[in-house]
Amino acid sequence: MRRFFGKLYVQVLIGVFAGAALGFFVPHIGSDFKPLGDIFIKLIKMVFAPIIFATVVLGIARMENMKELGRVGVRALIYFEILSTFALALGLVVVNVVGPGNGMNIDPTQLDTKAIAGYTAASAKPEGFIDFLMHLVPTSVVDALARNDILQILVFATMFGVALSHIGPRAKPVVDFLDSFTHGVFSVVGMIMRLAPLAAFGAMAFTVGKYGLGSVVSLGKLMGTMYITCFLFVAIVLGIIARMSGFSLWKFLKYIKDELFTVLGTSSSESVVPQLMRKLEHAGVSKPVVGLVVPAGLTFNPDGQCIYYTMAAIFIAQATNTPLTMTDQLVVLGVLLLTSKGSAGVTGSGFITLAATLASMGKIPVAGMVLLLGVDRFMSEARAITNTIGNAVGTIAIARWVGAVDRDRLTQVLDGKSDPENLDELYEGDDDEASNVKPIRVELGGTRIAA
Repeated sequence: MRRFFGKLYVQVLIGVFAGAALGFFVPHIGSDFKPLGDIFIKLIKMVFAPIIFATVVLGIARMENMKELGRVGVRALIYFEILSTFALALGLVVVNVVGPGNGMNIDPTQLDTKAIAGYTAASAKPEGFIDFLMHLVPTSVVDALARNDILQILVFATMFGVALSHIGPRAKPVVDFLDSFTHGVFSVVGMIMRLAPLAAFGAMAFTVGKYGLGSVVSLGKLMGTMYITCFLFVAIVLGIIARMSGFSLWKFLKYIKDELFTVLGTSSSESVVPQLMRKLEHAGVSKPVVGLVVPAGLTFNPDGQCIYYTMAAIFIAQATNTPLTMTDQLVVLGVLLLTSKGSAGVTGSGFITLAATLASMGKIPVAGMVLLLGVDRFMSEARAITNTIGNAVGTIAIARWVGAVDRDRLTQVLDGKSDPENLDELYEGDDDEASNVKPIRVELGGTRIAA
């Protein structure tokens, strides 16, 4: 029993149920536990930027052939675009078939929009393609790191990694420092993850205490449709991709179960990025691919959010009796192809992106988003879990595509030959000594890489 309750995912699951119970029976107290989840997210974000920066720089600096960097990046973008487009289309099809908003007959002029004023204000300034390109370049490196801006960190880290690769042996002191720095930061992540059960308890107590289960019942059809669609996307679409990539999706989900339960409790896919990257490297995926694909996937491959966007937009139209032609719906999908790429992994970002999309179109009433406010937090868990699984599976698929995964090592780890439950093994100390894992040597194109 001690070994069972000592597992992180069991502790997180207990925290989720205990928080839900407290929020349900004593809602005025449950809603006061929100800081527990917020502090955990802030602690993860504290180490998020340094890990992304150091991992990307190290991965690129150790690549001997810069052509392979472009090869990995281009294939990753192709994969992200295909998957996110499919997720958007799937959400559009399912919401039209099920029609969760039909018959609600809501008058949007009678809705109180004060509750969503913060979201609509944050989305007031539309971003075009030029604005997006301008945003890629940070005002300063310090500013990008301070704001945890994923894309800007990736841009600078890529340039710095290429520069270190070009200067050759003279970069060795910097590379060695970043390598030691990364191990130290991952040790900090191991400490932070001990708090995941408390974070899950606080976040769930707040959610149920503030919004109540009544909001879930009233919009249960939409929530049920969302959860089922996400499940089908993971089981069928990602299952096929996993099979084509040579591994079992079920075994892989068991391998990252700690991360999935943490996401369930915190409703944030960003909260598990550092440890997810570590586990993917541990499973045989080369460090350069993990360092590039996982952070980029947060922005360019939010599969769960894409499903939510089309479903939520069409649901509002159905609930407010707003007529939409097939052309209108295709326009919604087209606009979301662009706006969804700005999504981050933090709770609330999906609501802001949806508000920006509806405001830019002018067809579907933005006021209808009030209908989603009570259940958005509950649906964010399905979005975040789908985002996390999609990003992790996509990383292995892309690594397999470019020949940068040790398949024997991956099979060994997923078959349980290496213990993923030991946090010290994954987050602390030197890889070769603390976890008894030999350096992974894989072929990336024609280049041998040690990760």
